[in-house]
Amino acid sequence: MRAQKATAGAGEDVEAPAGSERGERAGARTGGLHLAGPASGEAAVADPRMPGAFIIGQPKSGTTALYEMLKQHPQIFMPDRKEPRFFVEEMLHRDAPRPGGTPKTMEEYLTWFEDAEPGQLIAEASPWYLWSPTAPARIAQARPDARLIAILREPASQIRSLHLELVQLYVETETDLRRAIALEGPRGEGRELPRRTYWPNVLKYGEQANFVDQLRRYDELFAPEQILVLIYDDFRKDNEGTLRRVLAFLGVDEDFPLPVKNANPTVRVRSRRMHELVHAVSVGHGPLSNAVKAVVKALTPRPLRRRALYATQKKLVWTEPAPPDPELMRELRRRFKPEVVALSEYLGRDLVALWGYDELD
Repeated sequence: MRAQKATAGAGEDVEAPAGSERGERAGARTGGLHLAGPASGEAAVADPRMPGAFIIGQPKSGTTALYEMLKQHPQIFMPDRKEPRFFVEEMLHRDAPRPGGTPKTMEEYLTWFEDAEPGQLIAEASPWYLWSPTAPARIAQARPDARLIAILREPASQIRSLHLELVQLYVETETDLRRAIALEGPRGEGRELPRRTYWPNVLKYGEQANFVDQLRRYDELFAPEQILVLIYDDFRKDNEGTLRRVLAFLGVDEDFPLPVKNANPTVRVRSRRMHELVHAVSVGHGPLSNAVKAVVKALTPRPLRRRALYATQKKLVWTEPAPPDPELMRELRRRFKPEVVALSEYLGRDLVALWGYDELD
């Protein structure tokens, strides 16, 4: 079969079959290839505050580190708050409490970017955009010339880290990953959901590995040169080099010195009871916790409350995650191997070998 060259994220050449589903697009998406210059399909954007670049996902795949680095670049404006999540329609009805809340209207969303200076590239990072079936069309309608950056991670490891974070965010109450995975079926039918979960749809963990379906939704709406797919392993191995590729893709000065960061480490909830108590007081669940919250709010300034809450969580609630269960990780990798094979063909890169799926018995 005739094959063409595709540039891989770590700098090596790989063979991308010309007749594959990916076809000629493989070279424009494989992790790390960067394309400078204006994006195709440019259109007039009604409001100058509308972002022109989006970090779309995945969760727990280095998006926070990339966001923290890009916001230090003088030619890029990123808001101080990460993850507006505005284009994820599935999350607009209810969101976990956080400073500033989640924008529900376009005007609320655009206020996040009103401090941008003329000439800056406005960008934002909401890792759930890749997972969301509704986000691609909503972004395309608002900004058809957008630049989009996705970071993909080996699915079993990504899901493990995501589960720990969802427990931390009060979205998930089942602290055992194996049991949480086993609940996917009932929860998909609306049963056995946590009582106060914010995003029940994200508890279907297997959907995180639907890489090709997720990428295809963007492929159908944006030109190849508008999408950059990075591989988490490349980002970890060559953080600075990957950052330079991103800057070139965005069309800004790629030689500007930026600090390398490893942000948003994964943590485990040490005490579920203490975790729920802190949440009840901070949000207000029931008469007693509402009363305690009112007293704390009346007596304590907001910045001090936030610092105290974070200190309590860090000291009493969170701890280092336990080592992963090797057998469970093998089971998950067997389950997701077809998705990894399909992604390898789609991107024109051998992720089966990179992620160790070729060693599965």
